Amino acid sequence: MVLGSISSVQVGSAVARHLFDGLGAAGVTLWRLALAAVVMTLVFRPAVRTWSSRAWRAAILLGVTMGSMNLLFYLALRTVPLGVGVTVEFLGPLLLTLVQTRRLADLLWALLAAGGVALLGLGSGFTAPVGGLLLAFAAGLCWAGYILASAHLGTLVPGTGGLAVALAVGAVLVLPFGAGGAAAALHHPILLPGVAAVALLSSIIPYGLEINALRHLSTRVFGILMSLEPGAAAIAGLLVLGQRLGLRELVALVLVSAASLGATLVRRR
Repeated sequence: MVLGSISSVQVGSAVARHLFDGLGAAGVTLWRLALAAVVMTLVFRPAVRTWSSRAWRAAILLGVTMGSMNLLFYLALRTVPLGVGVTVEFLGPLLLTLVQTRRLADLLWALLAAGGVALLGLGSGFTAPVGGLLLAFAAGLCWAGYILASAHLGTLVPGTGGLAVALAVGAVLVLPFGAGGAAAALHHPILLPGVAAVALLSSIIPYGLEINALRHLSTRVFGILMSLEPGAAAIAGLLVLGQRLGLRELVALVLVSAASLGATLVRRR
């Protein structure tokens, strides 16, 4: 289920990249969040009338981190390949893991990740799109915030109703940036199947699979499997977008994934 979630997210990101010319990155983000919010609200029917003020604050915080993460990542994909973008974004959860362990041995994993990121710059003589890399890193920091906010909301709201509300909050957050681009899909209905596919592949399917997976897997095993995400992104970028990564970029991907794997194994001992 976790591997299915990873594959679904990365294929969804690749499909989203195809829609940027017609809808813009913010427009695609808005469609993804809004459609996912509608579907998950209809399916899970969150009992918001019984929520406490703390639960509402937690859901809003999760929505802000989720909306920011998705928007920043899609903006990054305008200039960097999918595999590179996910590799840099993955630094966010990795840094969170390192901060939570506080072991001197974790310096090794931090150095591995730093080496991987340095290789991304060295790959073309430091001509890599710095703006895109910074956006991907900012998305990674939001990803770390999403992990913390999701865990906090889970202690206040049972089930997945909180996620549905958070998706709606994320859509509202992105609305000022993506409304103009998203409206293009209404004038060009041929784009609607694409945005529906992005919402399905990048939000609805993976969230459902991950929720079920966490009921059967330990967080240690889950974290190890998530270390495959940069590799899955590189494969999706190649198959769907025709993006070929050079040797330096592939080595960088391996270094960051290895750092995540190592940090996860050490943390769960």
